Amino acid sequence: MFLNEIKEIWTKKNVKKQLLNVKYLVSSPIIKKVAILIDETYFHEKEALLAEIKKNGIQEENISFLVFKNVIKKNDSFGCDSFSYKNLSWLGTINKNEVSEFTQQEFDLLINYYDTKKSPLLLVTNLSKAKFKVGFASSDKRLNHFMVNTNAENYKVFVTELFKYLKILNKL
Repeated sequence: MFLNEIKEIWTKKNVKKQLLNVKYLVSSPIIKKVAILIDETYFHEKEALLAEIKKNGIQEENISFLVFKNVIKKNDSFGCDSFSYKNLSWLGTINKNEVSEFTQQEFDLLINYYDTKKSPLLLVTNLSKAKFKVGFASSDKRLNHFMVNTNAENYKVFVTELFKYLKILNKL
């Protein structure tokens, strides 16, 4: 536990340094490929969130998940790529191929579905090549292009508000 706190401190320093040079990409007009970054330490309704997003016209094969959990036990199964503090290096980088592939893929929309500021999640969000990033108002405002003011338990409200504004912005 103590080692995770030290990794957290170093990663926060790394993210803070990277946030000084944030480059905003021009977003694509139509959203087709969606990535979702979830903190499953607090939010466990991934399937319900997926169903709400599918109701709004995004096809399931165009949705990718990456799940973060503080500690992943050997018998835990997520059905998608996952990472934890164990995959965090002392220099504030993530040492897992699935996470690297996730950050290198170009998505039209990245949904940052976490409302706590954890450095591994902030790092993945910052490294992501997504063209349009959406998250909660309680997370770091420098990382997201659009923020919804609700909490993670209200996934229906989050998805409804998100897609309402995506339609207004002509992204759907």
